[in-house]
Amino acid sequence: MWSSKKSSINPNDPNRDWLLLEDLLRDTYSEQKKSRRWGVVFKSLTFIYLFILMATFFVGARSGGGVGVPYAKPHVAVVRLEGVIAAEEAASAGKVGEALRNAFKNDHAKAVVVAINSPGGSPVQSGYIYDEMRRLKALHQDKKLYAVIADIGASGGYYVASAADEIYADKSSLVGSIGVTASSFGFVDAMEKLGIERRHYTAGEHKAFLDPFSPVKEDEKLFWQQVLQKTHEQFIAAVKAGRGDRLQLTDEITSGLIWNGEQALALGLVDGLGGVRHVARDIVGEEELRDYTIKDSPLKMLLRDFGVSVGKGIALAIKGDSIPEIR
Repeated sequence: MWSSKKSSINPNDPNRDWLLLEDLLRDTYSEQKKSRRWGVVFKSLTFIYLFILMATFFVGARSGGGVGVPYAKPHVAVVRLEGVIAAEEAASAGKVGEALRNAFKNDHAKAVVVAINSPGGSPVQSGYIYDEMRRLKALHQDKKLYAVIADIGASGGYYVASAADEIYADKSSLVGSIGVTASSFGFVDAMEKLGIERRHYTAGEHKAFLDPFSPVKEDEKLFWQQVLQKTHEQFIAAVKAGRGDRLQLTDEITSGLIWNGEQALALGLVDGLGGVRHVARDIVGEEELRDYTIKDSPLKMLLRDFGVSVGKGIALAIKGDSIPEIR
């Protein structure tokens, strides 16, 4: 970079060219020195930023968002089950089950509360969580397990709640929906209008019976209805085992209808009205709460925020919604 300062070299000096060159080299070196200094500053800041980021990710990955060192004071353990119940979601059987095991094994936890805010989801994942709750209750009979429903505890959400010793909800919470659904689309008529020919090859007479581009066959429709009916019966049996005589499972109760918390209390779907704080303070008699929920690592949350799950959403949209769901 050329210097903007005025030269003090005598124009008539016989060594003028050499002095100018020396001046130029000196200025160039000075600018490079400044540039290197700023480069070191920026590199240091970048390194510090990356170090902090990696340390955050490492701690998050190590802890898994759960509880590391057991909490050594009396408290009520809280496990949150939020959103759709599915294998790859926050409300998966893996994450909820791990959180429940951590909560039950801590001797300082006076009780465990599953805080539910879910419209339902996979009957398999819901069943896994239900079974784990029942297993842990049997192993730790001195520690009560409560379910508290926030905005909604329907279908799979209620399936899970029914495994608790007692269920609480707000007067306006949505509770129930004991039913099973599986839905898809039919594109046969649209394809005919557009002149599209379907070419689908299978081995097995009924291999493509859920294909939305093929006509519905009556025998396959009846078969699929039997599958859903059996899943519904499993749901009803689980609720009956969990609620016992507190809930009379009439056809209306098991029809898939949903009620608010006040109605649910009258029907026996819940045992009382109140939130997590109410249960801890007034039922258990312990003010202190401790969250045992297994959270995603910061890296996973960051990637999700940047839309990595877009491809998953597209794949699910293309596949359709033919898998049974407790909703």
